[in-house]
Amino acid sequence: MDGYSGVKVAVIGMARTGMAVAEVMRSLDASVALYDHKPESDLADAVERARALGVEVHAGTDFVDLTDVDILIPSPGVPRTSPVLEEAVRRGLEIISEIELAYRIAKASIIAITGTNGKTTTTVLTARMLAADGRNVWLAGNVAGADADKPVPLVSAAFRAGSNDVIVAEVSTFQLEWVKSFRPKIAALLNVTNDHLDRHASFEEYAALKARIFENQREDDFAIINAENSITAALAPKLKGHVLQFARLSRVEEGGFVKGDELIVRLNEVDHKICDRSDIRLRGEHNIENILAAACAALAFGAKPESVRDAIREFTGVEHRLEEVAVINGVRYINNSMCTNVDAAVRSIEAIDEPQIVIAGGKDKGFDYTPLGEALKRKAKHVILIGADAHLIENAARRAGFSALMRADSMREAVEKARRLASPGDVVVLNPGCASFDMFESFEHRGRVFKEIVREFAREGS
Repeated sequence: MDGYSGVKVAVIGMARTGMAVAEVMRSLDASVALYDHKPESDLADAVERARALGVEVHAGTDFVDLTDVDILIPSPGVPRTSPVLEEAVRRGLEIISEIELAYRIAKASIIAITGTNGKTTTTVLTARMLAADGRNVWLAGNVAGADADKPVPLVSAAFRAGSNDVIVAEVSTFQLEWVKSFRPKIAALLNVTNDHLDRHASFEEYAALKARIFENQREDDFAIINAENSITAALAPKLKGHVLQFARLSRVEEGGFVKGDELIVRLNEVDHKICDRSDIRLRGEHNIENILAAACAALAFGAKPESVRDAIREFTGVEHRLEEVAVINGVRYINNSMCTNVDAAVRSIEAIDEPQIVIAGGKDKGFDYTPLGEALKRKAKHVILIGADAHLIENAARRAGFSALMRADSMREAVEKARRLASPGDVVVLNPGCASFDMFESFEHRGRVFKEIVREFAREGS
């Protein structure tokens, strides 16, 4: 961890990632300046912590002083097209992401997981599998809704983890934009479908950024990909690492697949039974894929099949992901607030067998909602729409021939309407298919509000 003494670092963003970078860089004796466009009054705790570390703080401004800066580290929320990053590129400054810095200082092996959907579930489950195998595991990265597992920013884990530890990290496209030498020992790309088209210029750009997780791997590394997603499957011949594929509906030459009621991982020409379907406590066929991917990563790292099986049997999922909140008068209420894109929404709808009343809508990210409209036609009894771009889902549903639609101006109104519509045996599910920022601070905030309202009704007994 040498080489940063006296280095001048500018960090953009004073949220979780930016603060972690500042803390680590100060520990490495770098000179750090933190910038955030929010006013100091909105960043009181962060400002106080930063100044206590000896960090120069600039709040309430979009200006970043690039004079004599050696390294510029933007937080994931800063788009590549922002004026400050474009100016830094013009000047030839070194721009790196937090995960690039983490790789440069890490002693521990890194398992990195990305994809449009399933990242958090797969990341947490991989960490649980390795922990069950007796490894000292750090859960890290862009892991949302997994507070019980104590996730930390990847740079924090990299700074603190020892050489015999393992870091399992969820990484986002935004973090992969500025990698240079980032090389995870095991990298997994679960799937690529439309998402974040409000941030990226095209789907092709988004897919190419996802693939950067494999960019620096070598022959002794492992690359895990979904054999049944056309974008990821097309990467297989191009990858330098040892490729393991996973598939729910077909067999693969090496990797994870389903054989009857058994989940199998084939590694080095040996078939390892991971579990039976009856061992799985997660809803939805998409979670078979997540389990197979996690098992491939854990076994590739050397975990025993029985440890993997134990973790699967104990795993009930992550908050905000098809999370059962309560059963009220025979109606099951499920929080799926993490569902922020169309593909995730469709998969979640298909995962529920019971008749469902769906609460959907929010802030659009540039999607085609046609598949969601068709899924609602197949599976939903009623749909209650919320948020700024509810009309886009309504239009898609009506085109599909579905008309049991109504609007609500708040989450409380939506839950109240759903409660009146639901009969015993039904499921009321918050399954937005959109971002949350029109009405809420985050998808976690949206999910918490839904759960608070449902639990209030549960206490009332109706």
